[in-house]
Amino acid sequence: MILKKQTYQPDKKANPFIGILLFFLSIILLAITAPLGFIYGVFYNLFTKRLRGLGEYCLKIAISVDQLGNVIMQHLLNSLWTKTNGYNFGNRDETISSAIGRNKKLKTLTKSGKLIDYILDKIDPNHSLNSIDYYIEPSDQIIDKLAWIHIIDKKILSTKSKGKTKYYIPGGKREEGESDYAALFREIKEELQVELEIKNLDFVGIFEAQADGQKPGVLVRMTCFSGLYTGELAPDSEIEEMVWLTYNDKNMVSEVDQLIFDYLHHKHLLD
Repeated sequence: MILKKQTYQPDKKANPFIGILLFFLSIILLAITAPLGFIYGVFYNLFTKRLRGLGEYCLKIAISVDQLGNVIMQHLLNSLWTKTNGYNFGNRDETISSAIGRNKKLKTLTKSGKLIDYILDKIDPNHSLNSIDYYIEPSDQIIDKLAWIHIIDKKILSTKSKGKTKYYIPGGKREEGESDYAALFREIKEELQVELEIKNLDFVGIFEAQADGQKPGVLVRMTCFSGLYTGELAPDSEIEEMVWLTYNDKNMVSEVDQLIFDYLHHKHLLD
């Protein structure tokens, strides 16, 4: 069963005058409608779901305000809380805490950024790391990829492309308009000459790390699925070698694949 079918598309370039006009219109509409909408929302949730409903409603507002702050304060936060090679604040689909968490994993928080992270952790242990949102829209700092996890006898199928030195879990990037499973089906057929059984694919997880061959702060986000296939596995296209790796071979793969190896080893799926 496919648990995630969302297709990500980067922002298109907008006319700057349209952007400014829409900004002022949104501020006017917010000032007029927000107070009425909030009061109605408070009473609606109290009468329908009582205190639990009010808490959920307030949490949604808090997350939205956090996302707004991430955009409004992006330049200030990038100057104060991240090093020059860090992950940037400013993704409109992401909270401030999520961006802090990504920089914490990359070890690119400044002293003031570490202080904020420390305070958040005192309030809520591992707050920033637990806040990392892997479903945000892509940006120029996140390379969005898919991978097929295929394990036999606790060994994972991996490939090496021509001209590369590291092995990678098979998969690749989407083409414009493709869903997760359509893109993964195409990539695996191109690389290994087999067809995935789409209806039987299982979502494994999403993993994120520094992207190989990219400047510091550029991340690769790997959305992973496992499942059956039809045909006979054989390297094709740009694939030079197909191998079966164990957990002890994880130094031969990329940073994000190493995280996947750790996860599978922890689940006793990979030796």
